[in-house]
Amino acid sequence: MKKLLNSLFVTSPDVYLSLNGENIVVKKEKERIGRVPLHNLEAVYTFGYSGASPSLMGACAEKDISLVFLTKNGRFLARVIGESKGNVVLRKTQYRISDDEQLSATIARNFIIGKIYNNKWILERATRDYSLRIDVSLFKETSKRLSETIQEVGSVRDLDLLRGYEGQAAIMYNKVFDQMILQQKEDFFFKGRNRRPPLDNVNAMLSFAYTLLANDVATALEGVGLDAYVGFLHRDRPGRASLALDVMEELRGVYADRFVISLINKKVVNNNDFVAKENGAVIMTDQSRKKFLKAWQDKKQEKIKHPYLGEKISWGLVPHVQSMLLARHLRGDLDEYPPFLWK
Repeated sequence: MKKLLNSLFVTSPDVYLSLNGENIVVKKEKERIGRVPLHNLEAVYTFGYSGASPSLMGACAEKDISLVFLTKNGRFLARVIGESKGNVVLRKTQYRISDDEQLSATIARNFIIGKIYNNKWILERATRDYSLRIDVSLFKETSKRLSETIQEVGSVRDLDLLRGYEGQAAIMYNKVFDQMILQQKEDFFFKGRNRRPPLDNVNAMLSFAYTLLANDVATALEGVGLDAYVGFLHRDRPGRASLALDVMEELRGVYADRFVISLINKKVVNNNDFVAKENGAVIMTDQSRKKFLKAWQDKKQEKIKHPYLGEKISWGLVPHVQSMLLARHLRGDLDEYPPFLWK
């Protein structure tokens, strides 16, 4: 159980939430394990098979507290709210900004600053940890150029220009990506990003990781009342969760890329976990996907100190925190959206 940004996260499975006066009571097998006052709460998130009493749902609806139900793996199930109040204003603000490309760019650039900053520090950490196994001078030069790009992005108010800087930074980062793969080099290599279909083992895993991350972020956005399909950097396209793709930009490298690299370097996966199709596509076997998902869920339980909040949370809560911060910015509570800056 964790309280962040006036939101309560109940991550213990098989618990029951009930109302006692003006308090939420958390019970497990009839034993009270937590008690939290309702006042000042904006939302309650429950992961797993948590149930909630009708009286608690009624109290939350009356006090405009969102009650969000998710599976233990973080998939969105339902969101219980009362009369439409603040969320209507929130979504109208989101739609208004999305329709204005200049306003969209002022938010989108922070997603990209977060992405480039995190990729820079992935490289810096690699030079520290594996200085004898990588080209340190190349990594340092790339890191310096990424820092320069961050400075350029900071004043951009044009989406096309922003995409150009993001593309340049991605090319620089991708050029050294392969050096961070330290094991099983014959079977795992990165010569560039390819998808639809992925043409090698690494890209097959990256595609799967990005899909999982996008789903986690979309769930988090829906949980705070935002429309995951209306973005700022990624424009509207039927069936595409554009805002989820926006918010996940800053997490691609630091979460998904590092996760994939660790599976390779720790030899959790091997070449037998992949199948090459006649058209050149490389896919993961059913067994390897299960192994991947198990490791993904384990990763979500690892603790990290959130750079903006200064509190320790699990990796799995990062998309939820970033979604709440974005909603607060759109409501006018924060002057800027604070990207997730890992180091």
